[in-house]
Order: sequence, then C-alpha cells, then structure tokens
Amino acid sequence: MRTLLLGLDAECLSEAQIARVRDLAPDARIAVTREREEMLAVLDDVEIAAGFVPGDLILEAPKLCWFQQWVAGADWLLRYPEAAEREFVLTNVSGIAAIPMSEHILGMLLAFARELPESCRAQMHHEWLVERNEVVFELAGKTMLLIGVGAVGKRTARIAAVMGMRVLGVRRNPTLNVSSIEKMAGPECLPDVLPEADFVVLTVPLTQQTKGLIGRKELRRMKPTGYLVNIGRGGTVDERALAEALREKWIAGAALDVFEEEPLPEDSPLWELDNVIITAHYAGSTPHYHERAMAVFLDNLQRYQAGEHLRNVVDKGLGY
Repeated sequence: MRTLLLGLDAECLSEAQIARVRDLAPDARIAVTREREEMLAVLDDVEIAAGFVPGDLILEAPKLCWFQQWVAGADWLLRYPEAAEREFVLTNVSGIAAIPMSEHILGMLLAFARELPESCRAQMHHEWLVERNEVVFELAGKTMLLIGVGAVGKRTARIAAVMGMRVLGVRRNPTLNVSSIEKMAGPECLPDVLPEADFVVLTVPLTQQTKGLIGRKELRRMKPTGYLVNIGRGGTVDERALAEALREKWIAGAALDVFEEEPLPEDSPLWELDNVIITAHYAGSTPHYHERAMAVFLDNLQRYQAGEHLRNVVDKGLGY
C-alpha cells in the first residue's frame, strides 16, 4: 500500500495539519512516528517520507520517491554517500530559520561589542565594572564577512547594513549579488577578503568542499581584533587550530553554536576560554519551527501530487 511516512512526534502536528495531509494524499496510508521499529514496519511501502527519518532507513526504502527532510543541512549525505546515487528527490526546509539564526548572529556580535560575557562573569562575583570606554566598541562602521549567503546570510546582511556595518560575502557563485552586500567573492578569494573583516560569520553547510574551511592558515589571515562566528556546521572549522588561535590571541574571540562533536566534549579547551561564547546548537530554534517546516512540506506535497517541480530541492552530489 502506498505509504506516506511522517517521522515526527504526533504532538508536533495539529489535527488540521494531519487533515490537510490526508486531503492532499487521499490514497496514501499516513504513518506518523519517530520510533525506529514502527518505521521499519512500513518501510517497504514508503513512497514519501518527511521529518526526521534516519539516513540508513532512507537507503532501505525500496519505493521511496521523495524525502522532505525537516532541517536545512544535508550533511547526513556525507555519512551515506550512496544516497546520492539513489533516484529519490531530496528537499529541505532551507530558509525557515532565517529569523532566529540572523538574530542569534547579531546577538553574538552585540555581546562581544558590549562586553556582555565579561559583565555576566562580574555579576556572578558581585563586581562593579568601571571605565569601559576603551574595551567596548560599536558595530557601526565595522566590516562583516559572510561565508555562505543563503536565506540566513541574506537576512543577516540586511540587518547588519541597517546597523551601519559594511558587509562582504563569499559564496560559490559570486555573480549572484545581494543588495546589502558591498562586495561578493568566490571561495578562491577567501584569503584575500579575510583580512578586511572585523567579524567572520559562517552560515555554510558541511560538504566535502567546506569541511575544514577555516583552519590555521585562514585564522592567521584574520585581524587580531577580529571575531569568528559559526552557526552553520561545526566541521567547517578546525577546532584545534581555533583553540590555539584564541589562546595565542591571533584573533580576539569566537562565538560558536555548532561543533565537530556534539555535545561539545567536557574536555574541549573551548570551554575554558574567556574569549569564547558557546551556545548548544540552538541558533535555529524557534517556537514556529514545526509550523514553518510543515508549511514547506504541505506546499511540496501539493506540488508532488500535481507532478510539479518541488521547492528547496537538494543537489545530492553537492550536498545542499
């Protein structure tokens, strides 16, 4: 029997959303579960999968035609490269977290500019900090370099420009301009633009091309007063080189939401550094997440049923 598998907890879905799925796919059996055994029980008949379905099960679904993943990043393809050879269409929910992620980035920048981590530490010790004129700074007039200019990068660029910042961008196709970005460059130009940036912000996915994108050489190219912000994927930064750069003051600081290993191991040197802000991979978190992801899925389900081109199709070869 033709089956549509929703790899979601039932409480994430409203009755209206389930009813809409049934309306759009009236001839399909709808299975809603995140339990592996329950997924396995219907896997042979799954034509459409959506939500959080493990990569190994995706490969084992013989009738799968389309998988709507519930996140933007498709780095699971690095663990299951054979998926790129399969004929199913892969779509993501790129863009639904542009608001929280751009706000998270700006929050990190403001925290450094206004010395908020230092003030929080002082507060814990009932210490009154004085004479801050020489240590705080303004974002206006600073230069932000966005590495990755998708939905998150574009919204971040707009906000930064309104705040008076100069914005540069690096993307695979530098001919695709963004009005709020002063200069766009290709990845090969990264060494040339890094020294211009006060803030280097990574929003790129993890692919074979971006793995270890920021390492010792790139950190050495940054300003000693510069900051690195990563809310994309942890594997894009060499954490050993970054810890050294932060200890030795090659750069002023780093704000990190993503890491090579998550949760970040207790023995990671990054925990102990005063010039690091660590958040636990929640830059994209928002109470509207499932609502927005479901909107993308329902739109795509309507397109799929009508034989139309799907939205947010991932190039499985490129990984995004």
